[in-house]
Amino acid sequence: MISTLLVANRGEIACRVFRTCRAAGIRTVAVHSDPDEQALHVRESDAAVRLPGATPAETYLRGDLIVKAAVAAGADAVHPGYGFLSENADFARAVRDAGLIWVGPPPEAIEAMASKTRAKELMGVEPLTEVTEDDLPVLVKAAAGGGGRGMRVVRELAQLEAELNMARAEAASAFGDGEVFVEPYVEGGRHVEVQVLADAHGTVWVLGTRDCSLQRRHQKVIEEAPAPGLSPQLTEELYAAARRATAAVGYRGAGTVEFLVAGGRAHFLEMNTRLQVEHPVTEAVFGVDLVALQLRVAEGGALDPEPPAPHGHAVEARLYAEDPAHAWAPQTGTLHRLRVPGVRLDSGYGDGDRIGVHYDPMLAKAVAHAPTRAEAVRALAGALERAAVHGPVTNRDLLVRSLRHEEFTGGRMDTGFYDRHLAALTAVVPDPHAPLAAALADAARGGSRFGGWRNLPSAPQTRRYAVGGAETEVHYRHTRTGPAADGVRVVHADAGLVVLEVEGVRRKFTVARYGDQVHVNATALTALPRFADPAAQRAPGSLLAPMPGTVVRVADGLAVGSAVAAGQPLLWLEAMKMEHRITAPVAGTLRALHAEPGRQVEVGALLAVVQEDQEP
Repeated sequence: MISTLLVANRGEIACRVFRTCRAAGIRTVAVHSDPDEQALHVRESDAAVRLPGATPAETYLRGDLIVKAAVAAGADAVHPGYGFLSENADFARAVRDAGLIWVGPPPEAIEAMASKTRAKELMGVEPLTEVTEDDLPVLVKAAAGGGGRGMRVVRELAQLEAELNMARAEAASAFGDGEVFVEPYVEGGRHVEVQVLADAHGTVWVLGTRDCSLQRRHQKVIEEAPAPGLSPQLTEELYAAARRATAAVGYRGAGTVEFLVAGGRAHFLEMNTRLQVEHPVTEAVFGVDLVALQLRVAEGGALDPEPPAPHGHAVEARLYAEDPAHAWAPQTGTLHRLRVPGVRLDSGYGDGDRIGVHYDPMLAKAVAHAPTRAEAVRALAGALERAAVHGPVTNRDLLVRSLRHEEFTGGRMDTGFYDRHLAALTAVVPDPHAPLAAALADAARGGSRFGGWRNLPSAPQTRRYAVGGAETEVHYRHTRTGPAADGVRVVHADAGLVVLEVEGVRRKFTVARYGDQVHVNATALTALPRFADPAAQRAPGSLLAPMPGTVVRVADGLAVGSAVAAGQPLLWLEAMKMEHRITAPVAGTLRALHAEPGRQVEVGALLAVVQEDQEP
């Protein structure tokens, strides 16, 4: 029996595993990098061990140090979570060789399925070995790992070599393995997967399907169970293929077999030999705790002959600190408050935690379960709309709009959903009354007296805010009966709550302020000084970091004084194990270069300045 468990991971999944351990009476051990010393998963563990590393991103990849930490802390089992070393057969062997219980499949099964090329061979699928114009478009994928890293769609043959090189670099950085392969890219397909669970006694559970078609950069955003709209025949084909993959490698534990479904046919993608990020939707539908079942199987216990019967529908949305309207750029800063009412919330952050540059920007997973799909989707959209997410820019509004989009509500989505609809879904539609509510709350917070007798009418009060990329100015007045503004009646105003009556309808605005950042219901604003500071303006042609990350390289021969062409790549940033090109906005001359390989930058950091050529 497991008495003490070390989780070889961080963030949300570590907290998730600890929750099951606490319920089972199992002691917990966390590991952490230096930036994660005060992270939530460390705070929630019974014991914690610091892992030294060359860089914070590499820390959780040091299997040798993690095994030593487990032994030193008195752990008798290791759970890998997902990502990092979760599908590393050598790490699984090292855990076992140290006399510890490995909460995962046998190393041999991991090895067989960890390479996507080997997995496809087992399933009778051959990758492309030579690409021609007739094969386009194609998909370049990393043979190891997942999460969209090392994955690129190629539509022109001339781009293939460059994209292969970029994919190899991303794969090597993310997984320590630069092997990539090429397969046909299926347009308009749905990403459907099957959850399996197997014990050492010959029992295999197939726990339904999940649809994970809403993706950005090949990473899942919204998932649901069961996958809607599949015919009984196709569902049985998916189940049979999942059982075949499980049997082919003598699998034990929790795993997922993934497919691309198009034209009524299923195309095998890969088998993930670990727990999936989206496992809560399966837990909700089947009424099980997959982590508890992983522990049972790892201890040698047997599953019941048949899995529980499914009930209802579940939908999960991943809440990211990122800006979907600007190339999904990850965001950093303090998460002041996170509340999503009425649904399950799995998170690796607490109020006041810092979101840094080193790891995936997922803040939390929100999960709704209801008797029908329509009810679950509605519940999740409503919960996210009412959520308090105070801090950096997030994808919350995108999630709400996606869940309410007719393609999604009608079950007609595919993996190209955001390619078609991103611009419309990220169009800024701020609440027109949010700036006034912010101004009234700020005035109350500052001690302004809204009531009281005056001999003369008061002069209008003015406050300025930035919201949705634009500046706005609001005016209100002090009167005998309280604050007043044109077109609305101010019913109530204090530092945290403003009530306005607009055309006979009362509306409530909850207001929270952190420095110059103001959150009014779901609208985020920035309080601006009354007069703009000319010294704060950037020089024309300034290239600012669109996301937090690390400068990995600068274009060969680039130096101050170099002539550059419009669109010419100048430098590359790495964020979340993916490379992003920073290009010249215009043709001109490089007048400043503040980037060098290895430099870590925050959003908005000045990287370079390009002076535009003047026409003669």
